[in-house]
Amino acid sequence: MTSDVEIRSVVRGNLERVRDRIAAACDTAGRDVEGVRLIGVSKYVGPYPTAQLAVAGCRDLGESRPQQLWEKAETLALDGCEVRWRMIGHLQRNKVARTVPIIDSIDSVDSRRLLKAIDQAAHQAGKRQTVLLEGNCSGDAEKHGFSPAEVDAELAERDTWPHVASDGLMTMAAREGGPDVARQNFHDLRELRDKLRDTNGTKLDELSMGMSGDFEAAIAEGSTLVRIGSALWEGIARE
Repeated sequence: MTSDVEIRSVVRGNLERVRDRIAAACDTAGRDVEGVRLIGVSKYVGPYPTAQLAVAGCRDLGESRPQQLWEKAETLALDGCEVRWRMIGHLQRNKVARTVPIIDSIDSVDSRRLLKAIDQAAHQAGKRQTVLLEGNCSGDAEKHGFSPAEVDAELAERDTWPHVASDGLMTMAAREGGPDVARQNFHDLRELRDKLRDTNGTKLDELSMGMSGDFEAAIAEGSTLVRIGSALWEGIARE
């Protein structure tokens, strides 16, 4: 069984290698590395390795399952770890009320009904909830998200969700097609963001694109948030 000391060492080494890859991708793309933020995805591991990632300096954490997010947020808070949690997976409306008070951002808003539920929960929690709207740029029917036209329509109606602040857009690359298709999906989301800035007058500063297998291509296309899971947990037992 891997000891706590070994876990800490492996996590730190993985984090350093991922940061080096991000820096190299930014250098290749001619971008400032400060313009790309690493979101450490914790869905693969338990609270202890997650806490060690935070201790090592990765304070932005993403979780795709609400129940695990609640449990880890409580455990890390009791341990004194200050982190910014982001919900990156599909969020059911019946889990919104418990999620909103502890979350920094919900990066996977994929329907009008979910937006309304978040707005209501944020109002009850006395906060303005930051979100990213999930765009389905790949056209993959198995993926959640708004079509480009639906994103435009939702932003045009943003006054109807006053307790929600849309910071930007998120997408996932198509499962099939390889790196060229993934890069095209990322390119399409950036173009959509730029168009929406012109038509809706919204900043949409954040683009959440890219995971362990394709984040270099996402950085080349303008990603500001990369969601890295498996590359951070190599050598760590998964749950």
